[in-house]
Amino acid sequence: MINNLSERDRQVLWHPYTQMQTHGTALPITSGKGACLYAADGRTYLDAISSWWVNLHGHAHPYIAEKIYAQCKELEHVIFAGFTHKPAIELAERLLCLLPALQKKVFYSDNGSTAVEVALKMCIQFWHNLEKPRTKILAFKNSYHGDTFGAMSVSSRSVWTSPFEQFIFDVQFLDIPHKNNIDSLLEEISMVHAESACFIYEPLIQGAGGMNMYEARYLDDIMHVCRDLGILLIQDEVFTGFGRTGKLFASNYLKEQPDIMCFSKGLTGGTLPLGITSCSDEIYNAFLSDTATKTLFHGHSFTANPLACTAALASLDLLLHEQTQKDIQRICFLHQRFKLDVEQHPNVREVRLQGTVIAIEWETKEDTHYFNRLRERLYGYFLDKGILMRPLGNIVYLVPPYCMSDDELFYIYESIKKALDELI
Repeated sequence: MINNLSERDRQVLWHPYTQMQTHGTALPITSGKGACLYAADGRTYLDAISSWWVNLHGHAHPYIAEKIYAQCKELEHVIFAGFTHKPAIELAERLLCLLPALQKKVFYSDNGSTAVEVALKMCIQFWHNLEKPRTKILAFKNSYHGDTFGAMSVSSRSVWTSPFEQFIFDVQFLDIPHKNNIDSLLEEISMVHAESACFIYEPLIQGAGGMNMYEARYLDDIMHVCRDLGILLIQDEVFTGFGRTGKLFASNYLKEQPDIMCFSKGLTGGTLPLGITSCSDEIYNAFLSDTATKTLFHGHSFTANPLACTAALASLDLLLHEQTQKDIQRICFLHQRFKLDVEQHPNVREVRLQGTVIAIEWETKEDTHYFNRLRERLYGYFLDKGILMRPLGNIVYLVPPYCMSDDELFYIYESIKKALDELI
C-alpha cells in the first residue's frame, strides 16, 4: 500500500518547498489522532511541529469535526459580496473581543500570505485614498511573511526570492531590535518616516527566518515611534497567534497597539484554510466614500467560507477552555526545564524559547542557514525515531499541539539530546 501511494503521488503531485528530483518519495499518512500521525506502513509519528504550526489541538479533534459536519448540513458556502452568514459574524465578534482595542473590523481571506497581502493593500491604499501617497515600507531583516508577491516583497531577501527580484517592490529592512541597537533603529526610522506607508513585523518570534526571538520592550519602542511619526503598524500574528507565545496573542505582551493584524495557521485548529486581516476604524473609514474608486478591491471565491469560520469558532472554544490554557502553561514550563537541561551542551550554539516555541541551534562549522548540511541528517534522524520535525537548517524547533502529553514531550526531548551527542 505504501509503495503504491508513494508512486501514485510521484506521478501526479508537486510538493511545496521540495526539490522533487532529490527528495525521495513522500510518506503516505492515512490518519491522525491527537499528537500522532499514522502512516500507511503502520508506523506512528509524533507531530512535533503541529504540521506546519497549524494543529493547535491535535489531529481529527472530534469537537471541531462535529461542528463542521453540522454546519455542512446547513450552509457550505455563499458568496460574501453582498451576503453574509452567522459563522462569519460570530467569529469576527468573538475575535475582536480578544484583540487590542484598536481592532474594529475583520476582513476574511484564505491563508497567511493573503492576510498579509490584504494588510499591505490596506496601508498603501489608505494613503492613496487620503491623497497623501507614501511609497516606502519598513520590515525586519530575516523576516518571512508569505510567498505571494506582496508578502514575498516584505520578506527578507534570500534564495527563495532571488528569481523574482525584478518583480518585487523595494523595502527598507531593519535589524532586529536589542539593547545595543535600539537607539540607532529609532533614528533610522525617523529619517524615512515621511515616505513610509507602514511597518510590518512578526512580533517576538521570526518563524521561518530561523525562530529568531526578541524582547517585547524593544518592539514597543519601535511601535511607539512609528505611531508618533504616522507610520501604520502591521502585526503579523499568522504564527504567533492563538497561544503560541504563551499568551493568547503576542500583542498581550505589548503596550503599543497595531493598526492592522494578520492571522491564519492556528485560526481553525488546522482543519480548514482561513485568513483574517483585522484593522482599526481609522483604516476602515479611509475606504468609505460616495464613489467606488476608494473601495478595497480584494476578494477570494471562498471568502468567509462558513465551514472554515465554524472550524475557527470551534477551535476558539477549545483554546479558551481552562484545560487548554493549563496545557499551554504546562508546555511552557516543560520547555523551560528542557532549555536549562541542554543549553550548555557543547554542540548547542543557542537555545531560544518563547512560550510553547523552543528552538535549538546546532553548533556546526557552517554558518546558520536554511541549507546547512545538517538539515537532512536531522530530518531523517528524527523521522527514524517516529518524530516529525522540519529543521530550519541546523535549527531544530518544537511547536507542539497543546494536547501533547508529558511523556510524548519527554520522548522528543530525549531524542534531541541523543541527536546532540550523535550528530555533529
